[in-house]
Amino acid sequence: MRTEDRRRRERAGRNAENAAALWLQIKGYRVLERRARTPACEIDLVVRKGRMLVFVEVKSRRTIDAAREAVTPELRRRLEQAANIWAGRRRDANELLWRFDMVLLAPGRLPLHVRDAWRAEN
Repeated sequence: MRTEDRRRRERAGRNAENAAALWLQIKGYRVLERRARTPACEIDLVVRKGRMLVFVEVKSRRTIDAAREAVTPELRRRLEQAANIWAGRRRDANELLWRFDMVLLAPGRLPLHVRDAWRAEN
């Protein structure tokens, strides 16, 4: 991939994450961390609302369906591992309820917040 293409995709990803964070803040969520890096993978957003700790995957594609399909079972598994690593770094994380959400974006559409998009495999 060319450097210019990589930069454009990086910028588009940041814009999608900013839009998702704003959308969630409007809905009453507090952003704890953006682009939380772990050895398993990067978590786009970690947010909290009340006693709920939410790990959010943000996807922007040409359609909402394409964005939804981009969150593959393998990505979900890596996000679950990343959430466990992230939570292990925070003393209060195990006192909270956890959830995995998605925010899906497509041109000309409001963001779609999919609450409890999947359950972690134990």
